[in-house]
Amino acid sequence: MSYVLFPGRHHLLTRFQADYLRQLAVDGVTVVWAVTSANHENTKRNPVPYHRREAAIERLSALSGLRSLVVPIFDTAPTDAFADVTLKSIAVATGIELTPDNTLLACSTPKVADLYRRLGFPVALVESDPGLRTTPERPWDVLLRLANGDETWRKLAHPATVDVFERYRLVDTIRTVVNDPVVGDEGGLTATRDYRTYAEAFADAAGRKWKAVKQYVQPGRIVDIGCGAGSLLELADREPALRESDLIGVEVARHLFQECVHKKAQGVFRNANVYFYQRNVLGGAIFADRSVDTTLTFALTHEIWSYGRQRESLLKFARRIFEHTAPGGVWINSDVCGPADRRRQVVLTLATDDGVTPAEPRSDLDSLTSDAVKAYLSGLSTRAKLEQFAKDFAFGCDFEVVGDGAVRIELGAAMDFLTRKDYVDNWLSETKEQFCGLSFAEWTELLVEAGFELDATSAPSRNNWIIENRIAPVASLSEVSGGSLDWPDTHLLTVARRPRNG
Repeated sequence: MSYVLFPGRHHLLTRFQADYLRQLAVDGVTVVWAVTSANHENTKRNPVPYHRREAAIERLSALSGLRSLVVPIFDTAPTDAFADVTLKSIAVATGIELTPDNTLLACSTPKVADLYRRLGFPVALVESDPGLRTTPERPWDVLLRLANGDETWRKLAHPATVDVFERYRLVDTIRTVVNDPVVGDEGGLTATRDYRTYAEAFADAAGRKWKAVKQYVQPGRIVDIGCGAGSLLELADREPALRESDLIGVEVARHLFQECVHKKAQGVFRNANVYFYQRNVLGGAIFADRSVDTTLTFALTHEIWSYGRQRESLLKFARRIFEHTAPGGVWINSDVCGPADRRRQVVLTLATDDGVTPAEPRSDLDSLTSDAVKAYLSGLSTRAKLEQFAKDFAFGCDFEVVGDGAVRIELGAAMDFLTRKDYVDNWLSETKEQFCGLSFAEWTELLVEAGFELDATSAPSRNNWIIENRIAPVASLSEVSGGSLDWPDTHLLTVARRPRNG
């Protein structure tokens, strides 16, 4: 036996692991650390970047006298061929062919161990070894001790991990990421979003959005929070007046952040001072107080409202931006908003002849493939879509049937449905978000409460293209008393400034 293959995420190394491996790797045997999810970081499942994990493994090896090879294994979709993929990745990276004849697998995860057993590899079960007198704590459980503020993690973790975590200030980072109330396990707001279509839609609209706000952008330190795939910063990068500015993108979704990093590596940006961070702003301050001249947020604040604690989270976010804004600096926000009188009862009449109308909405959409969900929704009549929306919408959509295709409903709920009914590609994500949580007047109150002064150019608006092409052909609004009702505001642009003496 020449090798011990030790696959795992290896975010935290334990004293037990070091002792166990020393017993296996005798007489010059090499431990091959296959570090899985190596391309993931700053997520609940993978809070530590690969290069820090590698540093701790190398330090443990030096302290324990182990001969080690560390190989990154990029994340893949779930597959029964995972063992084969790992072995091939190791062969490509090192030139070493690990086989059942020359390698012992060390792994405590039964499903993973079984994949290697099928290939003929002998297995040592590490923490699950039946020959142990006591059951040792697994590395992830020790990391959760750290995340929960339990300092006993230091006694269970190997000194190599403790050293790397302390030198690179990872303890607070891990606690913030693992305990994040908004971001999911894989570094996104929702597991059901198709980030490819999301990024494409944002890129298509970036030129229009930049044209609308660039006159308000102040040179200096410019931060785009929720930067998506960096489309807006690409346009800022081309502005001669901003050539001396720092352009900083902050994105919480791992898929989009990785695209930003890829663009920078490919030379898309001419400005050398372009930086990207994968962070959730609600999780803690990113920038020093009074250090940012311009903050940009596009189609972001409704997500903070929806996935957080509504107004409480949004006010916290606004205050955090106020804190990092330099005196005289500006926060430019473009997003959806609710009607001025969103609680008002109205009659919404919807088409019934543009699709099928099942007897009742489905309750199993989350068990279907995205293509199946799209196909089902695309075949519904607009009236039937309202029934399905009311079933799936996380914020409630109560209505009373008052006629053929007509319902009595709050204006805000009506607009939440009408502005979302065509999002069949991301229905399960979109129905978790509320567009009409705040009216423009309520937004104004929140910004003033956070300390900002609102520029006179701030205003609500209506997306007439959406009204004319998506909504009006299949829907109409009227007063409960019977009079016709015009379509309300759907969006807002706020230019909020921190007072120069504030």
